[in-house]
Amino acid sequence: MSALDTMKISDILSSCTYPGRGIVVGTTPDGEHAVFAYFIMGRSENSRNRVFVEKAGGKIITAPYDESKVKDPSLIIYSPVKVWGDTTIVTNGDQTDTVYDHIKNGKTFEEALDTRCFEPDEPNFTPRISAVLKVADGKYTYKMSILKSADEKGSDCMRYTYSYPSLAGIGTFIHTYMKDGNPLPSFEGEPERVAVDNDIDTYTNEIWNSLNADNKISLYVRYIRTADGTYTSRLINKYEK
Repeated sequence: MSALDTMKISDILSSCTYPGRGIVVGTTPDGEHAVFAYFIMGRSENSRNRVFVEKAGGKIITAPYDESKVKDPSLIIYSPVKVWGDTTIVTNGDQTDTVYDHIKNGKTFEEALDTRCFEPDEPNFTPRISAVLKVADGKYTYKMSILKSADEKGSDCMRYTYSYPSLAGIGTFIHTYMKDGNPLPSFEGEPERVAVDNDIDTYTNEIWNSLNADNKISLYVRYIRTADGTYTSRLINKYEK
């Protein structure tokens, strides 16, 4: 399969019991909406004890489902989505705040992530995956990034950034793990090219219903109208807070 082949995201997800956390970014077939989706999964009780909560200003946070069961909040409680002006930031960790602060201060996505590396969760060394969507004056572009360990010892960090134009009906998908395992094998290769649907409910259901039933935790999907920046969103939590 070439890098330009387009897959259904449901085919990718249904063939993998544990892709971990994942970000999809793209454009609807009619070209009218920028799209992103972010999902989280979990194997441990601590990882599964989470819900997404939508806040004012386009912000999303993760929060404990049962606060009495929280063991280590450092890598599971964060803001996966923040908005600064015409830029929407989506990540799988607290690097959301790093990117937000850098962009707010006139710096770039790349400069922000140069200050970060993979997560300190030996032996997995989970990659940090991130995206920024810029919707301004009816135009839309986006970037994606992965920060991953250079070796099995976590001795150094490899940083990859991908820049994309808006292509009608096309999205790109990046996730933290290739499959389940101990340790978990990090994502390899370029972000995967996937189809996007015009209908937010259809696309939300396609992603959610394709995630492993035991491991899926939460999903957030947002369609941003490129003409004016207004958006529609869908949020699904396995455990309702």
